[in-house]
Amino acid sequence: MECTVSWTGASGTRSAMGFVAETGSGHLVAMDGAPDPDKPDQSGQNLAARPMELLLAGAGGCTAYDVVLMLKRGRHAVSACSVKLSSERADTDPKVFTRINMHFTVRGKGIAANVVERAIKLSHDKYCSASIMLGKTADITTSFEVIDDTH
Repeated sequence: MECTVSWTGASGTRSAMGFVAETGSGHLVAMDGAPDPDKPDQSGQNLAARPMELLLAGAGGCTAYDVVLMLKRGRHAVSACSVKLSSERADTDPKVFTRINMHFTVRGKGIAANVVERAIKLSHDKYCSASIMLGKTADITTSFEVIDDTH
């Protein structure tokens, strides 16, 4: 897996701390920092997501992918899945994630709660490389709700 991250500030764009990542699969992802009026040449313009937000989003995408895949493989009628991630970071550098909660909302017809719970657990314990890696510094908890479309 490869990725090239390039600073966009050198090319005269508005953001002094903007970056663009080109992934190995050929996709572009923009990143920027938070604005700081006291240090405009050392801060961003809020034009894109922060790098740590993308790290959190990546973990969410990884685990949601696992959960949907497991439900589909089990022939469950899943129609939607989302995961809301809430996090806390260390107060001092390096400001790693120290706590992450992943709250899943799964929608479908007749999907039992224990099936969703098992899929989340398998993702958390075995399959999701991103959340397992973040679990080295953060206490990761999960919760979920199932919305039945049968009615």
